[in-house]
Amino acid sequence: MSEEANKKQYSADSIQALEGMEHVRMRPSMYIGDVGVRGLHHLVYEVVDNSIDEAMAGHCDRIDVIINEDNSITTQDNGRGIPVDLHKKEGVSALEVVMTKIGAGGKFDKDSYKVSGGLHGVGVSVVNALSVHLKATVYRDGKIWEQEYERGKTLYPVKSVGESDETGTIVTFVPDNSIFTQTTEYSYETLCNRMRELSYLNKGVTITITDKRNKDEKGEYIAETFYSEEGLKEFIKFLDGTREPLIQNVISMEGEKNGIPVEVAMVYNTGYTENLHSYVNNINTHEGGTHLSGFRRGLTSTLKKYADNSGMLDKLKFEISGDDFREGLTAIVSVKVAEPQFEGQTKTKLGNREVTSAVSQAVSEMLTIYLEEHPDDAKQIVEKVKLAAQARHAAAKAREMVQRKNPMSVGGLPGKLSDCSEQDPTLCEVFLVEGDSAGGTAKQGRNRHFQAILPLRGKILNVEKAMQHKVFENEEIKNIYTALGVTIGTEEDSKALNLEKLRYHKVVIMCDADVDGSHIETLILTFFFRYMRELIEGGHVYIATPPLYLLKKGSKKRYAWNEKEREAINAEMNGGASIQRYKGLGEMNAEQLWDTTMNPEFRTLRQVNIDNATESDRIFSMLMGDEVPPRREFIEKNAVYANIDV
Repeated sequence: MSEEANKKQYSADSIQALEGMEHVRMRPSMYIGDVGVRGLHHLVYEVVDNSIDEAMAGHCDRIDVIINEDNSITTQDNGRGIPVDLHKKEGVSALEVVMTKIGAGGKFDKDSYKVSGGLHGVGVSVVNALSVHLKATVYRDGKIWEQEYERGKTLYPVKSVGESDETGTIVTFVPDNSIFTQTTEYSYETLCNRMRELSYLNKGVTITITDKRNKDEKGEYIAETFYSEEGLKEFIKFLDGTREPLIQNVISMEGEKNGIPVEVAMVYNTGYTENLHSYVNNINTHEGGTHLSGFRRGLTSTLKKYADNSGMLDKLKFEISGDDFREGLTAIVSVKVAEPQFEGQTKTKLGNREVTSAVSQAVSEMLTIYLEEHPDDAKQIVEKVKLAAQARHAAAKAREMVQRKNPMSVGGLPGKLSDCSEQDPTLCEVFLVEGDSAGGTAKQGRNRHFQAILPLRGKILNVEKAMQHKVFENEEIKNIYTALGVTIGTEEDSKALNLEKLRYHKVVIMCDADVDGSHIETLILTFFFRYMRELIEGGHVYIATPPLYLLKKGSKKRYAWNEKEREAINAEMNGGASIQRYKGLGEMNAEQLWDTTMNPEFRTLRQVNIDNATESDRIFSMLMGDEVPPRREFIEKNAVYANIDV
C-alpha cells in the first residue's frame, strides 16, 4: 500500500485511547485549570480537600500542611485513614484505587460523605498523576500502611510498615517539573490564605501550615496555625477589619433549610462598595449563582418590608432598588450541597435551583429577628439605604454620560486615544500610560497595527473612597470605559460589565518604575477590581515591566530590571559600565521603549489574576480605604520588601 493510502486509512488503531492517569498527564489543564502557578497550588488544595471532607463528616479536627525544603508538600490529618482493605471490583487495595483511578474515592459514596469539597471531584489521583513521586501513609486498623508511586504508577503493593493506635492519612508529593514548567516553587502566602479561609469555613478544625524552607529570627520554621470558634462570624470580622463599621454587630445565622446546610454572616460599613463572597462546599464561587441570588432576594425583600413599615421611605421621591440595600455591605454565604451543579465560564457558578429558596428563607428569618431586636442598627441601615438610592440616581445619570458617545471625539472614542488599525479585538492591545509625555513616546514606539495608546492624566480617582456617581463622572475613568467599548449595568447588578464589545483583549497598565508609578498602578488596579472585575477574571489585564537601568560600555548596551541583574551585567562587562537609572518612561526614547517594554518578542508582561477573592478584597480596602491603623501595620510588617526612591 502506498504511503499516501496509508495516511488516509482510518481504523481502530488510529484512535488513541488514553487510560485515566495517562490522560491527566497529557491534558492536565482539563483537571486542574492550568499548569502555571494556580494549577501548582491547586494540587495542595485537592489533597487538603480530602482531609476537609473527613472534617465535614465529623471524623477529623486537625490538618497539617508542610512545605518541605525541596518544595515537596506533606499533608497530614487525624481522620479515619483511607481504607486499605481489598476493593472487590478492582482486586487491589482501596488505597491504591483512590490513588490511581480517576473519579474513585469515598466522596462518590453517599453513605460515606453527605457532601464533599473539591469543585470537580478530581481528587488525589490527579495529584498523583502530576507528581514525580508520591508517598501515601495510612494509620488505620491498628497498623501503619504505605504505598509509593511515580507519575501515578505504583512502585509496590500496599504494605504494613508498623503498628499504631492512631488514625489518619499522610500524603507527600513532589510536583512534576516536566508538567509544571513555569515553576514548582510554592508560595507560603498563597497557601496560608487558603488555609485561613478553610479554617473559617470549617469551624472547630485546627489547620497548621509550616514552611521548612525559611526560618524566623529565633531559628524556628515559619509557621501559622488557624482555628475558628465562630466560623463565618469571625471571617467577616477579619475581612471587614480594615473598614469603618456602620453597625457594631455581625448579623449571622447557621442552620439547615430544605435539607441544605446554610451559613450566612454580614455586616454594614460606611464605605460604598458591595463585597459579597459565596462558597459551595468550601469552594469560592466567584461567579455567584443560585445561593447568591437567594441571599440578594432574602436581603432585599426583608429590608424593604421593614423600611416601608417604618415609614422612613415616605418622603423619598424614587423607588429603592436591590443595589441600594447592598451598598457598604460585606457578606459571606456558605452552603453545603450534596450534588452541586456548576456552570459559567470557569465552572464556578452554582446552578442548583433548590438552593435559591433555602438561602432566601434563611436570610429573611435571620434579618427579621435582628432588625426587631436592634432598632437602632435597623435605623442606621435604612438611612444608609436612602443615601445609596440618592447616589444611585446621580450615578445613573453619570453612567448614561459614560455610555453616550462624545461628539468631540472620532466615532465616540476619547480624543486622547491613539487607536490601532487591526479590527479583531483578540489581536489588539491597549496601553494605559501614565502622563502625556510617556504617552507621546509610546505612540511613536508602538506597532500601530495592533497597539493602541491611552494616556492618563495624573493619578486617577481612588474608587475605594468614592461614591459611585463620582466614579462615573471622573474624566479619566470615563475615557477608560469608552476606549474599551464595554457597557455597564444589568438589572441584578448596576456595576456588572458586559465584555461582548471589548475592543482590546490585552489591557496593559504601563507606569514608571518608581513609587509614584506603583501608586498609579494600584489606583488603576483598585478601579478594575471594584468596577471591572470581569476584565481581570477574563485574563485581559496585564502590567508592563519597564527596565530600571541601561548599562553601556563601549558599543555594548544591556538593560536591567532590578539591582541583582544590574550587578550581574556590570560584572559580565568586567565593571566600569556607565549606568543610567530610568526614573520614568519619558526618559526612554521610542526605540528603547519598544525594545524593552512593548515588543511582544522581548517584553515581560505580568498577567493580573485573582487567586483569592476574599484576600484581594481585604488588601484593597486596607491599602486604599480610610482606616489608617491597619495600613500602618501592613506597611511596618512589609517594609523590609519595599524599595524607596529618593
